Amino acid sequence: MPKTRSSPSLSRRNIIKGMGVAVGWTAASWQRVAGANDRVGVALVGCGNRGRPLMKGLLGPGSAEIRAVCDVWDERRAQARTELAAAPGILDTPAIENVLARADVDAVMVATPDHLHLKLALMAIKARKHLYLEKPVIHRFEEGEVLARAAAGTDRVVMGGTQQRSGAHYLRAKEEIFDRGRLGDVVFARAIWADFPRQRRTLPAAPKPDGLDWKRFLGNAAQVPYTPARYETWRYFPEYGGGLLADILTHWVDVAQWMMNDAEPQRAVALGGQYKFNDGRRNPDTVNALIKYKRWNLMFESTVLQVKHPRPSVIFEGSLGTLDIGRDSYTFTPNEGATEIVKAEGDLDKAHTASFVAAVTGKKTASPNIATALQACRPVQMALASYWSGLPMQLSTNGKKIVPARGTQT
Repeated sequence: MPKTRSSPSLSRRNIIKGMGVAVGWTAASWQRVAGANDRVGVALVGCGNRGRPLMKGLLGPGSAEIRAVCDVWDERRAQARTELAAAPGILDTPAIENVLARADVDAVMVATPDHLHLKLALMAIKARKHLYLEKPVIHRFEEGEVLARAAAGTDRVVMGGTQQRSGAHYLRAKEEIFDRGRLGDVVFARAIWADFPRQRRTLPAAPKPDGLDWKRFLGNAAQVPYTPARYETWRYFPEYGGGLLADILTHWVDVAQWMMNDAEPQRAVALGGQYKFNDGRRNPDTVNALIKYKRWNLMFESTVLQVKHPRPSVIFEGSLGTLDIGRDSYTFTPNEGATEIVKAEGDLDKAHTASFVAAVTGKKTASPNIATALQACRPVQMALASYWSGLPMQLSTNGKKIVPARGTQT
């Protein structure tokens, strides 16, 4: 019979071992932060279906306090204020400039469409605010160098939003399975996640709501007329997001690279298409990607369709056993011996946002830091380049560009 164990509290040493290094962060710099001895004042920038749950996870006794809500649509801001039980006097604005001007805002949580991430992140860093940046932290490959350079020049916390990094059972799998070599030689990892109802919606035509700042939503993207699909289902369009590859692969490739101690993808190829939905979307509704590393491969499959896998997970196949790890648990099946099942404890979003507050207050190191968050974006951007070009892709010799892989035709 498999042994089922709850993941115990890890020691501070073990937790930090599984985390990255904060960008330019020291205890002394924390003492210079406004409100260092009070609760951390946080602004939510992007009050949609991701931002509101994230902020809920962050709020609580002895942690953080919401000081502002910022979104391009007034109805979303009102929804956030209600759901978060915000104080009547908090700042309510469509403009991040107003947020960053507030001395009582110590940190910003950015949960907007992907194409706005870089601009808003740079503004927050320049304003010397701590920054929680949802994944993927960049929308285009060339943005990575710009963001890394800006983060390196600040003494504030800049943390990415891949919440698996704060899961106790993920940290435990890293230490007890991978670091002890219990899987043996791992050459295959399979990442699976499907069935996304919100990405199967077809929205009827409707006029732009009066309280929606469409120009601010578009940012630096092409100035096109408003449609409900472009706003409500922005992941359908490469102008605003990378679809399944950016939204889902980013999570699982971060887990795989972390566990394998290897963030150096050698080559990527992605295939897919609009196999079911011909509703104006441009990103694929179904996609497979293969990422080659020096000594192992990561295979990814995802679809918005109602394809029911047992559960979303990453499966590592080694010469001594198999590990299947998802957000709810992991199962380690050695070739010899009893199966081990470790259940997750608590909510990953709450754990990750609590980790952010702990980093801001100098109690913990931010994980993932921006360098690690960008490493998770690299194979994703290679896979996106492959999907749109139809060619296997790799990094250039200096790592500054994505180019057709050697031996392929251009």
